[in-house]
Amino acid sequence: MPSGARQLPLDLGHRPGQSRDHFVGSEENAAALGLIDNWPRWAAPLALLVGPAGSGKSHLLSIFREEAAATDAAADYQGAIDAAERGQAIILDDADGMPLDQVALFHLINAVRSGGATLLMTARLLPAAWTLTLPDLISRLKTAAVVQIGEPGDMLLNAVVTKLFADRQIEIEPHVVQFITRRIERSLATAMTVVADIDRLALEQRRPITRALVSEVLAASGRAS
Repeated sequence: MPSGARQLPLDLGHRPGQSRDHFVGSEENAAALGLIDNWPRWAAPLALLVGPAGSGKSHLLSIFREEAAATDAAADYQGAIDAAERGQAIILDDADGMPLDQVALFHLINAVRSGGATLLMTARLLPAAWTLTLPDLISRLKTAAVVQIGEPGDMLLNAVVTKLFADRQIEIEPHVVQFITRRIERSLATAMTVVADIDRLALEQRRPITRALVSEVLAASGRAS
């Protein structure tokens, strides 16, 4: 390779750990994890996890799907309705971030209630902020048990950044993790983007992940706080 040329990294992909063992527990998500642990002894058949992007909602849903053998409503509403009528658990991820079939969701909730099933949904916002037009669905959603997940504190953010690198088979020094988390927006979504940018530059330039490299990434992206 000619001197000074940049190596374009191959996007080999990586699979973030989505099992119970990979979940980073904290004060911010303890109530949400407790909801999963308390299934099927829920006070209401419909539960909703609400939190910002990257807060672990989909990971929790994956844990629930595995433990409850849940059917994904997003893939097939009619199949989910049939499963609910048989008393099976149902999941629906990112309910307010996708085109929502309000009539189908209304019928699904009715099937969940009549079949003795349970439905776990996730969303970034509370239902009152969704763009809903079906009064009967709005009424049904008011009966959901809502658990909110807050923005991460120091311990959770450090743990998540460490996990994000581990998902990419990268061991990173704790002082570099702290250097990152003290300089970015306190958002798990931001942490995910920053880790990807750092990994990309390190591969491209064949450099170790140091505070100097992190500083370059943050300066170039304008993400340093």
